[in-house]
Amino acid sequence: MRTKNTVLHAALFSLIAGIAMQCGEAPVETAKLTYAPEVPPVIERSREARVIVNLETNEQVGRLADGVEYTFWTFGGSVPGPMIRVREGDTVEFNLSNHPSSKMPHNIDLHAVTGPGGGAASSLTVPGRSSKFEFKAINAGLYIYHCATAPVGMHIANGMYGLIYVQPKDELPKVDREYYVVQSEFYTSGKHGKNGLQDFDMQKAIDEHPEYVVFNGSMGSLLEEKAIKAKVGETVRLFVGNGGPNLVSSFHVIGEIFDTVYTEGGTIANQKNVQTTLIPAGGSAIVEFKVEAPGSLILVDHSIFRTFNKGSLGMLKVEGEENKEIYSGKIEDTVYLPEGGAIQKMPEKTAKAEENWTKEKILENGAQVYNKVCKACHMGEGQGVPSVFPPLAKADYLNANKNRAIEVVVHGLQGEITVNGTKYNSVMPELELSDRDVANVLTYVYNNWSNAGHTVTVDEVKRARAKK
Repeated sequence: MRTKNTVLHAALFSLIAGIAMQCGEAPVETAKLTYAPEVPPVIERSREARVIVNLETNEQVGRLADGVEYTFWTFGGSVPGPMIRVREGDTVEFNLSNHPSSKMPHNIDLHAVTGPGGGAASSLTVPGRSSKFEFKAINAGLYIYHCATAPVGMHIANGMYGLIYVQPKDELPKVDREYYVVQSEFYTSGKHGKNGLQDFDMQKAIDEHPEYVVFNGSMGSLLEEKAIKAKVGETVRLFVGNGGPNLVSSFHVIGEIFDTVYTEGGTIANQKNVQTTLIPAGGSAIVEFKVEAPGSLILVDHSIFRTFNKGSLGMLKVEGEENKEIYSGKIEDTVYLPEGGAIQKMPEKTAKAEENWTKEKILENGAQVYNKVCKACHMGEGQGVPSVFPPLAKADYLNANKNRAIEVVVHGLQGEITVNGTKYNSVMPELELSDRDVANVLTYVYNNWSNAGHTVTVDEVKRARAKK
């Protein structure tokens, strides 16, 4: 609640600020920081200002993937750190505080800064202390910021990076939506998907062998209810960064072509009609495109095994009316098997000794297998993708015959099937899963989304596998 004195102080401050502006002094404002995928609002003022940025570093345990936790080192309690937006010509007062619970000193190197260390030399801050420095934002563009405390690679690999956008005096053309996306990789001691709290593995980082390559700090950060959104006919601008610390990103949106690309974070639109753009570690790009058809557009690193095996997968959901002139959808579906109908198979790993599995443990493990293997096609609630991947939720095809469902998972399936009255004709590959994983994931699916509630056993999977 505002008191009378508060109102009087506010009025007095406004009066003083107005007099200062009339006298030619720059106005003072505090930067509005936003967390990915949100972008700070466009700066509407036409004159330079003094902008105050307050940012805290802290170290905290968070989710890296389902069942996987990691101790992140962060700016602002998130990975990536908050996005900062200032205007070309602004004077920036930067206040960096290191939370008392931190175990390490931290600093910040903003690639937008012209000066020693990009601010790192002036901002080294031990736990429980704050540092302040200033810089003039003389170069417009989209810039990475990161911690530069030794060992620099370790601080970056643990999550200390974000984007600062120095908005040009002549701002980019207006668009309908802006989003903030940063790719990065994580080097965990355990292999991809290993449960529990994972430690940082320095040797993997030196060898540039990450277990995870993700958008916005974790697997699934831009999927399902967290997906970014647009409507047909809107123009979308993505501010995309690459925190690294090692890999170059081949950034691509499946189902779209970038109308305009500001390569390497510059402010001149130097490419049109681009399919995939490279973003170096410690670099950025601004991409724009108009969405012409409804559906789900998929954000990927087109070094494609990173996407489907390490996590660099996001989604832009577009709503609106279909435009058959732009995209018809499937018109015809016929059989074409010039090389025969065999489905390729990867050798199965040697099975581990069987454990004592409770129903609770089966469902927990089944959920993890589903999220790592099945979710990308059949979606988080088993709803599938219309006309492409059949639903598993309330699926008559699944619930009618448990043994058939097991055989589909262990042997794969191709050819036309009908699920809930809709025909699908694609390929379900034979998955490289153990008998226990197959039993658990099917039990999980059967016990969710109003399905039949069956339990699938390892022996049933073994019998199904022996039929081939």
